[in-house]
Amino acid sequence: MSAARHPRTHRRAALVAALCAAVALGATACGPFSDDAKASGPFGDLTGPQIADKAIAATKKADSLTLDLAAKTTDGPMKAYLAMDTTGKCAGTLTVGTTGTAELVKADQKDVYLRFDEAFLRAQGEGELAEVQEAILKELKGRWVKTPVTDPDAKDNLELCDLKALLADFEEGIDFAVKGKETTVGGKKALTLTQKSGAETTTVYVATEGEPLILKVVAAGGEEPGTMTFTDYGKPVAATVPAAKDVIDQKKGS
Repeated sequence: MSAARHPRTHRRAALVAALCAAVALGATACGPFSDDAKASGPFGDLTGPQIADKAIAATKKADSLTLDLAAKTTDGPMKAYLAMDTTGKCAGTLTVGTTGTAELVKADQKDVYLRFDEAFLRAQGEGELAEVQEAILKELKGRWVKTPVTDPDAKDNLELCDLKALLADFEEGIDFAVKGKETTVGGKKALTLTQKSGAETTTVYVATEGEPLILKVVAAGGEEPGTMTFTDYGKPVAATVPAAKDVIDQKKGS
């Protein structure tokens, strides 16, 4: 496999969009609420949808955050741990399937760098002749593949890195939410909001101290269950271009 045919980590981020849409519970929702929906608590007498509305508004103001995603999809399991900001910087890891991880760095609007571990490369070379598999490992193991962000493969790999698109997904969907109990997420106090749609239950964890930021979203019981956790709001993204000696430039083929 040449650098021009480097492996792809792409799995359409439909789950992320679905989870974000489920978060957009809406302040104008109709329908009955549980007795807890108007109970006193960290948000006073606000209803579940009203709290959700405040959480969505606060979260959409974020200029950077870290996404920790674990999900079961129709294409298999996937994980992502990515720090990103609204300027386009992104850095972290992507895991598609049961094995194999790719490191990703996007420091500007020009290029993305991907480094694949051995398990990922062997999975990509499955079915090839042994000598072809070894050639793939020799060429790519331990090295970063540099690709222009305009390349179709790069666009696929960067779908989970688009913070503006991620936050825009929070605008979708209007439903009802029920206030639940108070708990903690990563050491931060949070209130749960729950909505049910058929067999699927979505639980949203909203910070109760400081800004009412969304800390976690859990979808259970549906076709694509998963968890998204949001941390490091407002922290700079450490996205540094790899050393030139460790880079294969896909455009140049070396």
